Amino acid sequence: MLKQRLFFFDNYTIRGYSISEVVVMKKRDLPIELQVERKPLVAKEREEKERMVNRLKRIEGQVRGIQKMIDDDRYCVDILVQLSAANAALKKVGFTLLEQHTKGCVASAITKGEGNEAIAELMKVIDQFSKS
Repeated sequence: MLKQRLFFFDNYTIRGYSISEVVVMKKRDLPIELQVERKPLVAKEREEKERMVNRLKRIEGQVRGIQKMIDDDRYCVDILVQLSAANAALKKVGFTLLEQHTKGCVASAITKGEGNEAIAELMKVIDQFSKS
């Protein structure tokens, strides 16, 4: 039997509405265990965090724009182009985070003699990330 996890997204806005949503994901959908209690071995720089958050806010705006395009019955190809741009922007955030994790957390774990576990986890993340 598959173990189910609950994820809570508070203040998620869709078309301007603030809601709380519970999303149930089965373990097979996300082969990497989320470690909510675990903190990074190396803290992110404040400026880098701000850049990522700002980028995500721009992506959120792009997604709202795409929703409006659909509501306005815009040309399908135009919507697909915007979806592709939003997807590329999300991937860039992911690659930035992956790079920071490798240079910070994984390198720190290797220095502390915990490299095998960190590298195994990194390989799982890379595998999962490359599928998206």
